[in-house]
Amino acid sequence: MTGEHASAAPVPRSVGCGAARRSFDLLRAENKGGSESTVTVLVAFTANLLVAAAKSIAALLTGSASMLAEAAHSWADAGNEIFLLIADQRSRRAPDREHPFGHGREAYVWSLFAALGVLIAGAAVSIVRGVQGLITPEPAEKFTIAYAVLAVSFVLEGISFRQSIRQTKPEAESMHRDLIDHVLATSDPTLRAVVAEDAAALVGLVIAAAALAIDQLGGSGIADAAGSIVIGILLGVVAIILINRNRRFLVGQTADPNVRSAVVQALLDDPEVARVTHLWLEIVGPRSLMIVGDVDLTGDDVESHVAVRLRELEARLTTSPSVAGAVLSLSAPDEPSLMP
Repeated sequence: MTGEHASAAPVPRSVGCGAARRSFDLLRAENKGGSESTVTVLVAFTANLLVAAAKSIAALLTGSASMLAEAAHSWADAGNEIFLLIADQRSRRAPDREHPFGHGREAYVWSLFAALGVLIAGAAVSIVRGVQGLITPEPAEKFTIAYAVLAVSFVLEGISFRQSIRQTKPEAESMHRDLIDHVLATSDPTLRAVVAEDAAALVGLVIAAAALAIDQLGGSGIADAAGSIVIGILLGVVAIILINRNRRFLVGQTADPNVRSAVVQALLDDPEVARVTHLWLEIVGPRSLMIVGDVDLTGDDVESHVAVRLRELEARLTTSPSVAGAVLSLSAPDEPSLMP
């Protein structure tokens, strides 16, 4: 339907709504992980707190620069998990008059703070301590304690990493992405941060162990200091990636092409919609998007009824927990149709 008229024939609402819900299975697939994100962050926070305390004691006893870098890394991660918990909770607040589409973008603000914490408290401290170690090398001692702490830390970080992968893998499969692509693309910044930080922590532990082993053989302290710098660079790269991803979601990130196809199909499945000619999807929070589009309604109807039918169609779309809001307009006669 274009112009002033569309069909006045009544359409069973349950039929259109059910078809739309089936087409939104892809949208809801990522939404299933929402409640699990809090568990993932809590597991990571507990692990990092225990690891940070153990590494700090080991750094004092051994005098190892790379161990100190690892301690700074874990304290930074533990602090960042607090930001991620705030991000997760504040983004779940219900819409209100000033925020009709919810508070989802708060997740990216607090996750951005967490990424800055990795950059400053983790990367910068590690690099500075490593440079100091190169200028005035101080050979480490009591290597057995260091290796024991690194081994325990690896187990604890592994438990946290396993939990984050446990959440990520089914989400990635349902969104038809590989694991790394999903971590980078997911609209859930807390999940992305935990996976990235845990992966960096495991790699950092291996680097610290290698640096200590080389230092134990050579006894100069240079390898240990170099290990601290490498760990700092690793954390810096992770922090920059996380900062950039949060920035993109804050300024406006469009939805995945698969999600866009699902929305087009959901609209076409509604018996009131003849075709879709324009669609804009913007992520407005973790697993939450805003729909703006143009549709051609079926049949002929007087103009006063068309607006009502459009509002009812918008309401049916927003029954999906993944849709924060929908704004639909009528298509122009000469606009080409979109296909799923």
